[in-house]
Amino acid sequence: MRIGIVCYPTFGGSGVLATELGKALADKGHSVHFITYQQPVRLNVFSANIYYHEVRVPTYPLFDYPPYEIALASTMVDVIRNHDLDLLHVHYAIPHASAAYMAKQIVMKTGRAVPFITTLHGTDITLVGRDKTYEPVVTFSINESDAITAVSQNLREETYKSFNITKEIEVIHNFVDVNRFNKRPIDAFRKVIAPNDEKIMVHASNFRPIKRVADVVKVFEEVRKQMPVKLLMVGDGPDRPMVEEMVRNIGGDSDVRFLGKQEQMEEILAISDLFLLPSQYESFGLAALEAMAAKVPVISTNAGGLPEINIDGVTGYMTNIGDVAAMSEKAISILQNDKILEQFKARAYEQACKHDIQTVIPLYEKLYSRFCRMEPCV
Repeated sequence: MRIGIVCYPTFGGSGVLATELGKALADKGHSVHFITYQQPVRLNVFSANIYYHEVRVPTYPLFDYPPYEIALASTMVDVIRNHDLDLLHVHYAIPHASAAYMAKQIVMKTGRAVPFITTLHGTDITLVGRDKTYEPVVTFSINESDAITAVSQNLREETYKSFNITKEIEVIHNFVDVNRFNKRPIDAFRKVIAPNDEKIMVHASNFRPIKRVADVVKVFEEVRKQMPVKLLMVGDGPDRPMVEEMVRNIGGDSDVRFLGKQEQMEEILAISDLFLLPSQYESFGLAALEAMAAKVPVISTNAGGLPEINIDGVTGYMTNIGDVAAMSEKAISILQNDKILEQFKARAYEQACKHDIQTVIPLYEKLYSRFCRMEPCV
């Protein structure tokens, strides 16, 4: 098949999943065309079946805000025509679904019917999409999609609750490349972080308020009172200065490292013992699943789609939002006993394997095949 993938090219979950999906499809022989404003951060391999098309947005004095959606739709039309795409798969509804609808209508005038599939990822539904400024267009473009998927059952339910969606939303869970994350730890790397064999906790996010990053530091502070521990903070965002100040105030500078945005998370997770995710909401929790694939148990909230992957008492623990005391207690119970820690690690990995990329890609291929043209799509 010849597939156009539209996504945000950043470190967010929607861009990561879309890029990994495209790479896996290319490995299976499909032609994959990424359409976005810059090369996706995870698109770091060469493949004869992968193409990248940059969306260029001209700037004119007339425009206070460059019309990205129009430029995106025009680029979609160009790629469809010049590369004879079979379908478009757009990730994150805003503005990709509406741009895809526009592109579909344009090429239809030339006698080509190109379907588009919209995958909902989270804040396009639970946050941005609910804004009255966007809601009518979001609702319309989702309903006009030839197929709709959501990355969790929770997100599916939230979409029906928040929007007047008249079509079936299929759930295809997020996935992880288990082979990529199941790596042997680099002993020298761990020794630098934890020279006295301290346990290592890790958090990774975009440091927005919804991630409740301050709770990570509070849990670390409580755990440190009971045992030697180090904390790795991966990512960046508006709340980073605040949590850096918190770390300084508790005298944790020597035990906490802020690593910024990292493409090679598998190297960091390989030396980690426990992943903390105290989010207010997660539509799925891809960062937690990647941790599990690296045999790292997870302490998370029970928010959103997290209960669909983090099994309480099995792969880690879940607590109520903001319950720092409970999160700290559960973290200590895992970290203070090596035998228990190893059991959680093994079960976390077993759970991740259920969401391995090789089990999920066929689901997307089956979905695509429903909309493939009558002639062979190879």
